[in-house]
Amino acid sequence: MNPAMQFSGRTPDVIGTGWSFPIRVTSRGTLEFSDGPELIAQAIWLVLSTPRRSRVMLPEFGCAIHDLVFAPDSPGSRTLVEDVVRQALTRWEPRIDVLKVTATAHADTPNMLLIEVDYRIRANNAELNMVYPLYLNESKGQVSP
Repeated sequence: MNPAMQFSGRTPDVIGTGWSFPIRVTSRGTLEFSDGPELIAQAIWLVLSTPRRSRVMLPEFGCAIHDLVFAPDSPGSRTLVEDVVRQALTRWEPRIDVLKVTATAHADTPNMLLIEVDYRIRANNAELNMVYPLYLNESKGQVSP
């Protein structure tokens, strides 16, 4: 065991601890931290909400769903969304296994897809899910990745 961990009385955590997302300041003026399943859920949200090519130092980071915001709401577009979400999470979130990704049209909001991600945390085999909303502006033409 790491001597620093022994001294602090903490055991090493496989999942880790990190800044909360979005970054928040506590009432004491320090940064708020997250750990465990909450940290992983925030990391998944960060991957899905970051458009590719938006980070100068790591342009490939993020998810290609933002390239599809002008795609028509069709079965083909939903399948493409499911595929790019699975690819992004598999690449950028190594602490999880992506079990299932489903994109469905929202019943009450036109041009909005609900992306449901079922995942398993590798450290403890806990199965969780998250729903991420993606707003589409319908256009004419074909979807291209």
